[in-house]
Amino acid sequence: MARKAAGRPPEETLSLWKREQALLKTLVVDRDTEAWQRDPAFSGLQRVGGVDVSFVKGDSVSACASLVVLSYPELEVMYEDCRMVSLTAPYVSGFLAFREVPFLVDAVQQLLEKEPRLMPQVLFVDGNGVLHHRGFGVACHLGVLTDLPCIGVAKKLLQVDGLENNALHKEKIRLLQGGGDSFPLMGGSGTVLGMALKSHDHSTKPLYVSVGHKMSLEAAVRLTHGCCKFRIPEPVRQADIRSRDYIRRTLGVQGAPALRPERSKKAQRPKACPQGASEEPAEFIRTRGSGDFGVQDGSHAELAGPDGFVLTGLGQSFEPVMGITPVLSPRTAAALCGVAVAQNLARSGWEICWLLWACSAVSGKATAVHGAELNAVVLASGASPRRWVASALAFLLFNPDPLCPGLAFLH
Repeated sequence: MARKAAGRPPEETLSLWKREQALLKTLVVDRDTEAWQRDPAFSGLQRVGGVDVSFVKGDSVSACASLVVLSYPELEVMYEDCRMVSLTAPYVSGFLAFREVPFLVDAVQQLLEKEPRLMPQVLFVDGNGVLHHRGFGVACHLGVLTDLPCIGVAKKLLQVDGLENNALHKEKIRLLQGGGDSFPLMGGSGTVLGMALKSHDHSTKPLYVSVGHKMSLEAAVRLTHGCCKFRIPEPVRQADIRSRDYIRRTLGVQGAPALRPERSKKAQRPKACPQGASEEPAEFIRTRGSGDFGVQDGSHAELAGPDGFVLTGLGQSFEPVMGITPVLSPRTAAALCGVAVAQNLARSGWEICWLLWACSAVSGKATAVHGAELNAVVLASGASPRRWVASALAFLLFNPDPLCPGLAFLH
């Protein structure tokens, strides 16, 4: 049975939390403290960490806290630790650290005790640092308590100190040309609270990078960009993927995490995307927090179908997430292909047929997509008859079964 966290804390508790934040804030260091941070190529940096807390659908108490350590610059996972935890504090805007940080500090302490040689030299945090209502976000909190350099990386602008996601802000985003481009987030007080960073060439939405602890903003932005294979920095991305996988393996598919109800808005209707765009259909994306965490700039997407399954596309292929083998109905498989094609995840006949083959493989039978559905899906997506023929022929190469009723008319 789903459990609910306690309601909003009393004002006395919030006052105590504010005093603790004010006290710890005096310990924040917002300059480079390590030699590798001042090196243009980050020479000497070998290990980067990422933390995440994922929640169980319909349960605001159960969660999975994860810590991963990746090699740098290879960005290969060297260490991971995931554990189920019971949250004792509710989510209150501006006080996220009191809900999540105790479990993340424990994870870092466990690593220090078990594998001290794998301790990360910097931690990426899915949240804000000094870009915060009181200048002390979750990345600052974790950094001070662990004494590790920390970087706050948020997917949505926290509108504090006069910062607004208005037309001017959106115009500045539009002017970001390539991966690594950024602009400062200067509040009404005249303080630069962070940077809006275009983390990947194909990203349409920036990341909001802010200092957590023991690192300058300039170095934090450069390192964030250097750790992005996709839109989200790889340490945070891997922590999220592995925490969600741990929940699935521990609680089963029905316990798969969903949106954070306290930190997210209602799902929006899918938007039509222009050719080459990387925007995702919101209702088909299983996201985390307030951003499109599962979508990585058109080369990585998660499609959640009506049967409750999730498929992850990497490059031109689709495969079951984390080894789960869901069962797709023929109509679901065809609809999924249609969505993928319509969203420009496939731009040629061979790629379309690869999607069809993958869906058939997932469902465990070559007859998952019928010929009429294939025809409707490909033609409705704007593909030419020539491309349709290429798709059909390629599909036959992958599924040379003369008994396949979906394409029997071609035999």
